[in-house]
Amino acid sequence: MTDTLIDTATYVDRSGTRHPLPDAAAEAQVRGDDRGHVFHSWSAQALIDPLPIAAGEGSTFWDYAGNAYLDFSSQLVNLNLGHQHPDLVAAIQEQAGRLATIQPSMASDVRGELARRIAEVAPGDLDKVFFTNGGADANEYAVRMARAVTGRRKVLSMYRSYHGGTATAISLTGDPRRWANEPSDGSVAHFLGPYPYRSSFHASNEAEETERALAHLEQVITLEGASTIAAIIIETVVGTNGVLVPPPGYLQGVRELADRYGIVYIADEVMVGFGRVGEWFAVNHFGVTPDLITFAKGVNSGYVPLGGVVISQRIAAHFDTVSFQGGLTYSGHPLACAAGVATFEVFERDGILERVRDLGTRVVEPRLRAMAERHPSVGEVRGLGLFWAIELVADAATRAPLVPFNASGADAAPMAAVAAACKQAGLWPFLHFNRMHVAPPLVITEDELVRGLDVIDEALDVADGYVAG
Repeated sequence: MTDTLIDTATYVDRSGTRHPLPDAAAEAQVRGDDRGHVFHSWSAQALIDPLPIAAGEGSTFWDYAGNAYLDFSSQLVNLNLGHQHPDLVAAIQEQAGRLATIQPSMASDVRGELARRIAEVAPGDLDKVFFTNGGADANEYAVRMARAVTGRRKVLSMYRSYHGGTATAISLTGDPRRWANEPSDGSVAHFLGPYPYRSSFHASNEAEETERALAHLEQVITLEGASTIAAIIIETVVGTNGVLVPPPGYLQGVRELADRYGIVYIADEVMVGFGRVGEWFAVNHFGVTPDLITFAKGVNSGYVPLGGVVISQRIAAHFDTVSFQGGLTYSGHPLACAAGVATFEVFERDGILERVRDLGTRVVEPRLRAMAERHPSVGEVRGLGLFWAIELVADAATRAPLVPFNASGADAAPMAAVAAACKQAGLWPFLHFNRMHVAPPLVITEDELVRGLDVIDEALDVADGYVAG
């Protein structure tokens, strides 16, 4: 990349200092290298044109032309502490200067400290941590632990879920990304989770939804054979597939079913852990203790890849004298763990959990509910903390989605138009099927949050234009 800079395209950092951005020749080089040599995930390679990004700061990132975007997706809902947080950057730099890496079979101060800090905020007796490189392999290893402890093979997971792109994780996934990767792990069965707005159980209220969804899950357990089931894995709050907040009593019911049938309960908190809903772990909000918790993303905002499994004493004890058959070269990488320790320090010093709860209840929720009243395209809003979904419909009476399930091409045009309106106004949205998600960095200022919600409010005028009648 060229080092040539121009004065017209600039950005301002946290200290108020203005910095120039690379010039057009640098952007052309980035585009050329990307299109010539980078193979992108979940994409038809010739049909995409990735936007080159020159800089990021806090809740904003800039392209090479100097266009600023409020990051309302936290990249992939991982950048909880925002772009270029100085404490995380400094922690990585300091760690790199004294010990850049060490194999996982040796003890590391930052690895041990991060594991201790995670155990201290985890519920119940979950006090051991196995570190991975990210969320998919965290789920892979959680399933492996459950299978080893129970001596069973089968795992139940929800439709409308995403658990990762590796072999077992993609089999666990309950959305269309699984389809092209089948068959993979054949010992996975899916069930329907609660979704009151589009109830599969003909429920008329949340209490009925909970009761009927649990009855359905127990029926699946019975029909699949309780004695064959090692684990049930559930995203505590379903992420990409809808920000589906479980109705009261549902997770407690899952816990009871798991106990009754000797099944390991795995809580996938890759997306919602570490402050996204205003708690260290989302299960804390619901007052339930799983056997295993998987995490990644927000543990260090993805500054260096890191994930893991938090393990209960019962499951950890199984491996006291039995070797755990699994491992990763970069498990608990010191640079990643240093950023994780710094994350804890920032959360505690800056009251991140408290501010997420405050902004969610005082700013986001009332504003989104007002949008739902005003815009005929909004069928429902739902969420917690700084994690919300706006479900868009073509007909409020029938709840027909604005675009079909798994829409692409011309069928997805209405959502593409909404996204374009957001980007034109300087906001980078998170859209999936017929939903817009609100998931900004947890360090977003209130002014930025209000400004982003203003952009969404205006973009919904575009969605309204597609509403029937």
